[in-house]
Amino acid sequence: MKINSVDMDVMAVRRSQYPVEGLPEFLLIGKSNVGKSSFINTLVNRKNLARISSVPGKTQTLNFYLVNEKFYLVDAPGYGYASVNKQQQKKFGLMIEEYLQKREELKRVFLLVDFRHKPSENDLLMYNFLKYYNIPVTVVATKVDKVGASKKDKNYKIIKDTLDIVVGDNIILFSSVSKMGKDEILNMIEDLTNE
Repeated sequence: MKINSVDMDVMAVRRSQYPVEGLPEFLLIGKSNVGKSSFINTLVNRKNLARISSVPGKTQTLNFYLVNEKFYLVDAPGYGYASVNKQQQKKFGLMIEEYLQKREELKRVFLLVDFRHKPSENDLLMYNFLKYYNIPVTVVATKVDKVGASKKDKNYKIIKDTLDIVVGDNIILFSSVSKMGKDEILNMIEDLTNE
């Protein structure tokens, strides 16, 4: 898939603010600092579309990026960042839950986890939460370029076993440096968009 256009279209905190065109949507979710902004920028061939912040927890809305005027990438606030107070965390939680429960346009969730580390308790909670709602998930293991070849199989197995990946879900190894996994993800989006 060639990316011809991408626009930051909508920033939403509630259902009434979501886009109304009925285009397919792909939710990107993961803990703060997992590399969501780099993931978005790599997929759409832009350097600074999604702002990469040195301060985790910057995204506080659902950000809808319209790509090729055919589908949306939806960036959710990162979870598990300590300096975001409990009230704010609860607000984020309710915002995500409303989106997941009510959004018929949602085709798939990309759950980003850091390939260098065992998935956190929050990663596991999020995966189980998505399974509770029967939402198809692709786990995107980011920062693969930072792991030596001898450890790749071991780290892959740790992620697969920790999350207990169900049939129909999958794991894609991804690097915003080498662009590993980019084509696989774009092909998946294209297939799901054309269904």
